[in-house]
Amino acid sequence: MGRAFEYRKARKMKRWGNMARTFTKLGKEIEIAVKAGGPDPSGNTRLRVLVQNAKAANMPKENVERAIKRAVSKDVADYKEMVYEGYGPGGVAMIVETATDNTTRTVANVRSYFNKMGGSLGTSGSVAFMFDHKSLFKIHSAPGLDVEELELELIDCGVDEVFEDEGEISIYGAFESYGEIQKYLEEHTIEIVSGEFVRIPTDVKEVSAEQRESIDKLVEKLEDDDDVVNVFHNMKEEE
Repeated sequence: MGRAFEYRKARKMKRWGNMARTFTKLGKEIEIAVKAGGPDPSGNTRLRVLVQNAKAANMPKENVERAIKRAVSKDVADYKEMVYEGYGPGGVAMIVETATDNTTRTVANVRSYFNKMGGSLGTSGSVAFMFDHKSLFKIHSAPGLDVEELELELIDCGVDEVFEDEGEISIYGAFESYGEIQKYLEEHTIEIVSGEFVRIPTDVKEVSAEQRESIDKLVEKLEDDDDVVNVFHNMKEEE
């Protein structure tokens, strides 16, 4: 499950080479977290991890502080998290997560991207059942940290997979277990590099080379939109 997703994530981050765009998306997530749980990271578990995510993405500290200040300002835009589902070329299932202050604009843009690439925007729930909604934490490998032992310890916290790759440990768990996993890591003084929610396809779809090219273009177009936070799909990766 996790390793295939890691490959897709690496490709996505390559496309997110524009750091300004990445910072914009992180800033929106920080503002949403502050509005939901307050501006103090010590008392806001989601904000605490997002600040760490920003650090991992080399987002300047002053950018993070500005995002927090904006969130407590009465004049700031009220961002809503909206999820759109649909099918891309070749019947590939796709989920688009957004954070927007104008849902009319966002849905119109997302629909136009799908239509231009030969896909179609569906209704809520039309493809979500094809994905597992998971929590994902990244931590650094460290001397004396046994991955198998860590996985056993975290099973009771809702974790179902832990693996190590190139000095980094990925921890996958149930969506609703995010807070419990975070609490365990923090209580055991294990530094969290990043934490997020991901959608992993339960099955993958074979596509032609032409369809793959169209899907890649659609994903890139979606991710270029400032309102879009994440894009997930079930297209089988190239061998």
